[in-house]
Amino acid sequence: MTALVGAPVDRVDGRLKVTGAAKYSAEIAVPNLAYGALVLSTVANGRIAQVDDAAVRRMPGVLAVMTPANAPRVNASGPQVGYPVLRVLQDDLVHYDRQPVAVVVADTFERATDAAAMLRVRYDAAPPATRMNGSSAYKPAQVHGKDADTRKGDAEAALASAAVKVDNTYTTPVEHHNPMEPHATIALWEGDRLTVYDATQGVIGARRKLAAVFGVPTENVRVVSRFIGGGFGSKGSSWPHVTLAAMAAKLTNRPVKIVLSRPQMFGSVGHRPRTEQRVALAAGSDGKLTGIVHQTTAHTSVFDEFVEPSGLISTVLYGTPSLLVTHRAVRLNTATPTYMRAPGESSGSFALESAMDELAYALGVDPVELRVRNDTDRDADGLPFSSRSLVQALRAGAERIGWSRRDPRARSMRDGNLLVGFGVAAATYPMNRSAASASVQLRADGSVLARSAGVDIGTGAYTVFSQIVADTLGVPVQRVRMELGDSAFPIAPNAGGSTLTASAGSALKLAALDVRAKLAALDGADPASLASVNGDALVAILRKHGTDAIDGRADAKPGDEKKNFSMHSFGAQFAEVRVDPELGTVRLARFVNAFGAGRILNEKTAKSQYIGGAVWGIGMRCSSTRASTSGRAGS
Repeated sequence: MTALVGAPVDRVDGRLKVTGAAKYSAEIAVPNLAYGALVLSTVANGRIAQVDDAAVRRMPGVLAVMTPANAPRVNASGPQVGYPVLRVLQDDLVHYDRQPVAVVVADTFERATDAAAMLRVRYDAAPPATRMNGSSAYKPAQVHGKDADTRKGDAEAALASAAVKVDNTYTTPVEHHNPMEPHATIALWEGDRLTVYDATQGVIGARRKLAAVFGVPTENVRVVSRFIGGGFGSKGSSWPHVTLAAMAAKLTNRPVKIVLSRPQMFGSVGHRPRTEQRVALAAGSDGKLTGIVHQTTAHTSVFDEFVEPSGLISTVLYGTPSLLVTHRAVRLNTATPTYMRAPGESSGSFALESAMDELAYALGVDPVELRVRNDTDRDADGLPFSSRSLVQALRAGAERIGWSRRDPRARSMRDGNLLVGFGVAAATYPMNRSAASASVQLRADGSVLARSAGVDIGTGAYTVFSQIVADTLGVPVQRVRMELGDSAFPIAPNAGGSTLTASAGSALKLAALDVRAKLAALDGADPASLASVNGDALVAILRKHGTDAIDGRADAKPGDEKKNFSMHSFGAQFAEVRVDPELGTVRLARFVNAFGAGRILNEKTAKSQYIGGAVWGIGMRCSSTRASTSGRAGS
């Protein structure tokens, strides 16, 4: 058999996408469909004083105007609903700009949109909280499932006695995901059963949320998300428009579709919050860190809590005898922030790695060498790393970009009238895995049907899952029909946090092995005798016994490994840039990534992810800033 796992197999869903045969949530054909259009607040704080909807209700095709006065009552903020708390027309309070305050439902998209634009809402506005005021910051109970603060030794004392130190404040701005496919939902009720076609990264989580909101059994809710046109974290949660579509469907007694407009994508579907990060590094004259202080303040909403975990990266990236990491939140009149590609790592690495560069300059040590000197085999909790390849990544990346040719003196390297600069940054991300299940069916015609509730958000899950199943059963990838994105299928976690492939992929592997084991039992053979035979031989056993199909099913879940090991991947990025000293423009000439990524399931899709991650990181750094300086102790 030819090994399929790891091979650069073309995307199995590629033809569907380029021909338009792949149907996204907004494109599902549903009979008797009505269209909802959101009306968003124009103030950030206050109350709805009046909704003047009389004229709108008389407009052609308008079926309903749903406001706090007539919206179905739902459980939008109970403890079982969880994050995020939903603002879905349950009262007249306004807590953020562009909060949904009404939904207009009509028989066509155009009529709904036109009518929504005509709806007049008057507010009793109050002054909103919009500034990151440090005096109003508070300590959240937890950040990313961990205590908000991490302490080891006395980091402030290490700073006071350091031979060399840097102490700076770094800020990152609000960022919005706004993927190619806007958020879209179709909701329809059949009695007390709800079906939702939603642009979501996790159908199981969306099903759980909707069941809690509407007070129906989980089994009465089905969520389907076959294809996603980008999510990056924004589609990892169930936002107000999803619930509002289901509420509107209940109010009008017909299916309702809500698709957010491009401007509305900047509203209540999450964003990366602004952060202000103090990073202070203390080091001896040999460049070894003696202390790290990483203090993050980020904003959250006034009615919910999400805190960007920027400081967690400082607990794993470098070794130090003393460490202080804190997280604080400030409540503002904004929508609730959310996860955005590498939440915490992206914002936190900008601050930490910028500080490392400035420490290298203060020490007169090469930035790559400084990072190598501070490598460690344990995290801040004292757990050993399951694997750690930071030094390898730094060395490999430095060689590929030609780091040895770098002149560390400021403004010393030129290309004509352009200044040439080289930069380096280390990277890390945790290994995440959750419970998942899967089913695999081998049929007598040689085809294979595999199912998981996991969602392919464009990263290649359809393809790598097909490769895993095909490889395990010894059949060509073309014979595998991989079905994803339906809460009726075996459970899987959200597609996010680099979790889905390790979780659902493991379950699919085990389910395919279960097929082999059941075939051995059917044939009265030793399972070991079928361990390496190809798919045709397996199909022959089915036919010999007159069996149409064999179904395999398996559950997979993590063990206790995270109690014994700190489990992270590591990498390094290198950039070569050209800077126009007169105009201040910066052009990226070359960019090199080097990662310890573990086992690659598809060389082609993995490379695509590396490129996409680099593009995101480069774009983010262009809008981040630093303030305040310090240098050698006593200087």
